[in-house]
Amino acid sequence: DVYKRQAAAGAVHVDVGFWGGAIPANAGALRPLHDAGVFGFKCFLSPSGVEEFPELDRHQLAAAMAEVAGLGGLLIVHAEAPDHLDRAPRRTGRRYADFLASRPRAAENDAVTTLIALAARLGARVHVLHLSSGDALPLIAEARRAGVRLTAETCPHFLTLAAEEVPDGATEFKCCPPIRERANQDALWAGLADGTIDCVVSDHSPCTPDLKHPETGDFATAWGGISSLQLGLPAVWTAARRRGHTLDDVARWMSTAPARLAGLAGKGAIEAGRDADLVALAPEDTFTVDPAALHHRHPITAYAGRTLHGVVRATWLRGHKIADGGATTGAVAPLALPPPTGRLLERTQPACCLLYCV
Repeated sequence: DVYKRQAAAGAVHVDVGFWGGAIPANAGALRPLHDAGVFGFKCFLSPSGVEEFPELDRHQLAAAMAEVAGLGGLLIVHAEAPDHLDRAPRRTGRRYADFLASRPRAAENDAVTTLIALAARLGARVHVLHLSSGDALPLIAEARRAGVRLTAETCPHFLTLAAEEVPDGATEFKCCPPIRERANQDALWAGLADGTIDCVVSDHSPCTPDLKHPETGDFATAWGGISSLQLGLPAVWTAARRRGHTLDDVARWMSTAPARLAGLAGKGAIEAGRDADLVALAPEDTFTVDPAALHHRHPITAYAGRTLHGVVRATWLRGHKIADGGATTGAVAPLALPPPTGRLLERTQPACCLLYCV
């Protein structure tokens, strides 16, 4: 954490904070990270694809969860059970259906079941990251009714993109867990509406174009991740308005609940004493996503060509305007500012479990 804070100091354009990592044999290193103010600790239950962030087996998960529970901390989990992934069919190639079959819903469902059992036994606070399986929602709801301190999130791409519309070879759609079918998407929206899912977060995972292997379109070897920071708000708002939800709902899912989960007392609401982190949104205006107009360093997007509602006209960070424009493209232009004005954040209150219905 010290090295990352040193590297980031004076170099961030928005407010940034850090999570710790729970990996095999580092349970003893978690307390110093907690004391330094990290928001919580992330772990994987299946291979992450990043060599320096190995997954935890069930015994290591229990040890990490017990340590985090003793700290009063929060464990956030990439929940896919490796045994299900190992048994799933593995095929290389361009067919999205083959990739989807390699990441079955059962892998998520079984991992969530494991987390519930351990969290109940250890009294731990656990958060399920980027949930894509609607089948897991009844498990989560029942656990919460039983008093298990469990929360869950989903992502813009799971709420707005469907497996039926992913072209073969279009590796810009690859992420793990995967984009699933429309019927599954309906279940995720129902989970948001009834409060089983607490947050909608980006799971922003950019990469250089070559890592998506556009020349082969091979889903098995392409980097798994969706870049959605710039487009997440209009993408979710476009789908939410069609389903009868309001901007208040979207703000709660994408701002209030994540700030509460991370323990950021100064964020997540427009009220006295909070940071004035604001966007001016024209909710009925539309734009068509043009990758060339994005401000991502690597303008690869699964939303290319989509017409979205909600144009961001300007953005403020703690009351200071840092971006302006977006009249036709939906992309605000960063203002010419002196040095970066973002701050490094620390957990300012215990991360909350959000057991109320949002």
